[in-house]
Amino acid sequence: MNRRNALKLAASGLVGLYLSPLLAQKNVFSSSVSNGPFEPNWDSLAKYVVPDWFRDAKFGMWAHWGPQCEPEAGDWYGRGMYEEGSRQYKIHVEKYGHPSKFGFKDVINVWKADNWNPEELVNLYKDAGAKYFMAMANHHDNLDLYDSKYQPEWNSTKLGPKKDIIGGWEKAARKAGLPFAASVHAAHAWNWFDTSKGADKNGPLAGVPYDGNLTKADGAGTWWEGLDPQDLYAQNHPLSGTPSDNSSIHSQWNWGDGASVPSSAYSEKFHDRTIDLIEKYNPDMIYFDDTAFPLWPVSDAGLRIAAHMYNKSLQKNKTVQAVITGKILTEQQRKTMVWDIEKGQSNNIEPLPWQTDTCIGNWHYDRNVYNDKRYKSAKTVIHTLIDVVSKNGNLMLNIPVRGDGSIDELERTIVKEIGVWMKLNSKSIYGTRPWKIFGEGPQQASAGALTAQGFNEGKGKPYTAEDIRFAQKDKKLYATVMAWPENGTAVIKNLGTSNPYHTEKIRQIKLVSTGEKLKFKQSEQGLEVYFPSKKPEASYANPLEII
Repeated sequence: MNRRNALKLAASGLVGLYLSPLLAQKNVFSSSVSNGPFEPNWDSLAKYVVPDWFRDAKFGMWAHWGPQCEPEAGDWYGRGMYEEGSRQYKIHVEKYGHPSKFGFKDVINVWKADNWNPEELVNLYKDAGAKYFMAMANHHDNLDLYDSKYQPEWNSTKLGPKKDIIGGWEKAARKAGLPFAASVHAAHAWNWFDTSKGADKNGPLAGVPYDGNLTKADGAGTWWEGLDPQDLYAQNHPLSGTPSDNSSIHSQWNWGDGASVPSSAYSEKFHDRTIDLIEKYNPDMIYFDDTAFPLWPVSDAGLRIAAHMYNKSLQKNKTVQAVITGKILTEQQRKTMVWDIEKGQSNNIEPLPWQTDTCIGNWHYDRNVYNDKRYKSAKTVIHTLIDVVSKNGNLMLNIPVRGDGSIDELERTIVKEIGVWMKLNSKSIYGTRPWKIFGEGPQQASAGALTAQGFNEGKGKPYTAEDIRFAQKDKKLYATVMAWPENGTAVIKNLGTSNPYHTEKIRQIKLVSTGEKLKFKQSEQGLEVYFPSKKPEASYANPLEII
């Protein structure tokens, strides 16, 4: 996009008047991308078609893992530890000391990842049924978890574990034969870390600045001598006009609501870091934790990254096999990438493939979730997967990793239980496409509406044997009865002879988990399927193969 078009965008109100000074800067928008038909604009990127490997995979697993897992105190620790009086602040002060003396940079230093075995974990996830694997390349904490040319000091090969985390995950995924994805979150470090620039308002250290105010010169005689904390905390700029407290930062995610606008230099550095990631590790998929592409609409850096990745994939594969995901997308933007819904599900069959990402616990490892046994059950995960697949979606599931690189025994049990169901029933999942309707039953009437980037999971009533979810493949209809019918009979109303959806004569019904042929009776009111007296393993969801 050239400067003239950028100014038109600003005038249209999509960017807002507060962005006009940024758009006037030199080289805010650049058109340098790899050669190919995809250009860094919405119309050109709308030619994108989601590859079949992604549509067929249906189920991926994710290691949302980095130094914020070291304190075992949950997600957004690097921000929350600077919020006076918060749970994470209190944990930090007790565990490490005051954030004016021991800041997030020091958390990175004590993170060693000494029990990390990427090959073992990736193989565990593959055995549980995952068809692609994703690892976090950086979070809002701005530390690159790879050998980063453009973040040369603050990356995991130089600090903390001194390991190429992405390199290790990528090698393990390739060896396991799984497509490899990387999640990129660092675009928001600009204002996510503004809490690090604060100070206590109360207590004996009131007014003493947190370590987000430190500069390179302050490091003399410390472990971080020669490093510039501002390259990590990204706070060499005015803070947001509206204070980015815990509530307002979410409204600033698209760089509105008074957010401090990133500079051209910051945007270009993010672009270069991400291109470096793509060139070194060749991910099949990039997950962006952003509204649309990263830094839009203040920069076209994300558009250029997408054009580069699609063109690169096209040159290598003759067709585009790359996948990029983004959140809170307009109808046009959903044509340019895969729509990702965070911790939520669509309530309809979506015309284009989409993905939900969720977690069995907290995004970053949280010891309290473990202690209180608050992980999602295998049953909940499988119900989510079946519902998502019926609506043309994929499920990306995070298994929180401890700071040392291991997962705990409760998580391991859940992963294995997921694998039990998948081994018995996955033919009703992999490679399927939506049917004419996604399902029937009382659960959907109680489902919550999407809010922001999702967040409606778990708001509906529990599934019962009256709840059915449909999918199809190879001229076979899969109808999953979402609980075992205790009276021995499942009734599928939308397969009655008076129903317009299924007009072919039903010849055979099998219970997918056992292959057993089931007796049935079809009437105008519905299809009655008579279940066996003995339940198979993991009978909380029971796909039927209908031909």
